[in-house]
Amino acid sequence: MKVLLSIKPEYAEKILAGTKRFEFRKAIFKNPSVKTVVIYATLPIGKVIGEFDFDVVLSDKPEKIWQETKKHSGISKKFFSNYFDGRSTAHAIAVREVRRYDMPLDLIDIIPSGCAPQSFCYLNESTGIR
Repeated sequence: MKVLLSIKPEYAEKILAGTKRFEFRKAIFKNPSVKTVVIYATLPIGKVIGEFDFDVVLSDKPEKIWQETKKHSGISKKFFSNYFDGRSTAHAIAVREVRRYDMPLDLIDIIPSGCAPQSFCYLNESTGIR
């Protein structure tokens, strides 16, 4: 199974370039069969541009997650701290294999509403993404 994540273009590009090897989230999907993240690069790109596989999601106190991921976080400590401010748990999806789509896709081609998810949405076989 796959999930669609909305990711800011600068971070989406870093993931696809291999310089950001963790994607951080305040809330994480619960379905254990999810092994692939489909990347929707938010505006101004506004396209589904690729995907990545992962094996593990790290979940712990933000300070501990930062210590484990900082070398390949692709973000600053300040950004990380601000993002998780007031949170007792941080989640880090460990990016493994990335694939950039040859042709970016419109969101409406992936999800019927055409609306970007606030956090994530599950994708099923009928979405057109294999």
